[in-house]
Amino acid sequence: MLFGIGNIPWSLIFSDNRMKFFLSCFFTVCMTFVQAQDKKMCISVDDLPVVSYGIEDPDFGEKITEKLLSTFRKHEVPAIGYVNEHKLYKNGTLDQSMVHLLELWLKNGNELGNHTYSHMNYHSSAFGDYTEDIIRGEKITRQLTDEYKTPLKYFRHPYLRSGMNKEHADTLENFLNQVGYTTAPVSIDNDDYLFAKAYHDAFMAGDSTLMEKIGQAYLSYMEDKLLYFERSSINLFNRNISHILLVHASLLNAEYLDDLIEVYNKHGYQYISQGEALEDEVYREKITRFGDWGISWIDRCALSQGKKGDFFKDEPFVPEFIRDLNQDNTY
Repeated sequence: MLFGIGNIPWSLIFSDNRMKFFLSCFFTVCMTFVQAQDKKMCISVDDLPVVSYGIEDPDFGEKITEKLLSTFRKHEVPAIGYVNEHKLYKNGTLDQSMVHLLELWLKNGNELGNHTYSHMNYHSSAFGDYTEDIIRGEKITRQLTDEYKTPLKYFRHPYLRSGMNKEHADTLENFLNQVGYTTAPVSIDNDDYLFAKAYHDAFMAGDSTLMEKIGQAYLSYMEDKLLYFERSSINLFNRNISHILLVHASLLNAEYLDDLIEVYNKHGYQYISQGEALEDEVYREKITRFGDWGISWIDRCALSQGKKGDFFKDEPFVPEFIRDLNQDNTY
């Protein structure tokens, strides 16, 4: 007897139109597997060592950091954290408890990057002041990365503001190249900070019901954002690119990033480093449109390719109740 698949004879597979059904199932499984393998994401966390909203208790910051790092270990995520070094100081004196939080990242095997010293907006700063803030923002971080033999080579623009026009952008990019930094744009941009502040306020008020509502809304919003930028990527580049996600080192993400990664797992993502993500040629696309905005790299490329309003029309909005909870806050 001639056998086909395993111990199933070809005669059985071909009989009763089973071959068509078999091939359909086989190719569906293969395509699902290939698509899942192609879905890659770098998770980057801004505003290290921690977004504390004024809580100076070292235990609070350490609990947030440990929860984030525990989640990364669980899911084998090589996340990178971007540091604002002004947070390392208290009344002008270096706070070793804040330095300790950065050490926890490095001990966990994660990279750190430069996010400027004071989270300065390039679009509203003099060039000299801004570049000085970049160099000032690496003083302690570089000491730590040298100690742990981890490279410090990536830079994230605060507010994603990277230049009002081509000359403005190129001047900064040339400086960054000269001092050894590679810029790290974001493909999955979002307003997680609005959810984070609302969640923090509910935490301070002891309102666990509201915290749960905010957390669930956050997961839904972030899934919608993922799917939106997947579609945008496919529409613009005919493929799903290696994504770079931006979130912040907040209590909200400490509590919900595990659930959020499970959402991404459901959609077939695997997690890669900042350097691996930037190997995608899409991050070398030529940008020709500039303005006073901080937006996704995909949106920058879309504008540069002449895309109009219809291309962006389905982007998810922050729920109204989250905006209402933030109405007294300024950012």
